[in-house]
Amino acid sequence: MFRPSCAVEWLFCLVLLLLPLYAPAQQPSVLLPVDEAALRPAFFAFRARLQQAIARRDARTILDAVDPDVRTSFGDGGGLDDFHRQWRPDTPDSPLWSTLGTVLALGGSFADDGSFRAPYVFSRWPDDMDAFEHMAVVAESVRVRERPGLDAPVVGSVSFGIVRVEAPEDREAPWRAVRLADGRRGFMATQYLRSPVDYRAIFSETAGGWRLTAFIAGD
Repeated sequence: MFRPSCAVEWLFCLVLLLLPLYAPAQQPSVLLPVDEAALRPAFFAFRARLQQAIARRDARTILDAVDPDVRTSFGDGGGLDDFHRQWRPDTPDSPLWSTLGTVLALGGSFADDGSFRAPYVFSRWPDDMDAFEHMAVVAESVRVRERPGLDAPVVGSVSFGIVRVEAPEDREAPWRAVRLADGRRGFMATQYLRSPVDYRAIFSETAGGWRLTAFIAGD
């Protein structure tokens, strides 16, 4: 004889089998751009002067904005002399102009200690995301392709999200292998991706005004 309890057990098992088919797809993590510079007019004006100096390749203005004890690495050293040796701002081919220019262009936010940290990819990176296994998508509707190349089929797109990188980082490679939150794999153009442990700048207000107190990469 068929008992009601058996029917309940059978129905429960059926629900467990069908649940994955109706469960919502895993949503990608979102990291929207943030720029709080305008919250403090003095800093906003200071950053604007730096950006103008970068456009002119004005080494004097940049060096005047660097703190004498600026942090340049996670090891020993640091200071204005180390900053000058590392970046050579008085040379026309210095990588400082593009590196610092990109950092400032990507906004940032103020920390609890009053410092401004840029870019937002660093200052707002979520604690539950491994900074060495993921990268931020810093543009809207960035296409994910089946293979590297603009002629490859598109398998999806991501707007200001976070994706897992599938291969060791190669800063020179034009494409990166990524995995999306729903498990799909593909390739994204490197120019639209940024690591939270790439170069970032920390600005602090000192007795002499705002200064660049750290410009580092890594962890």
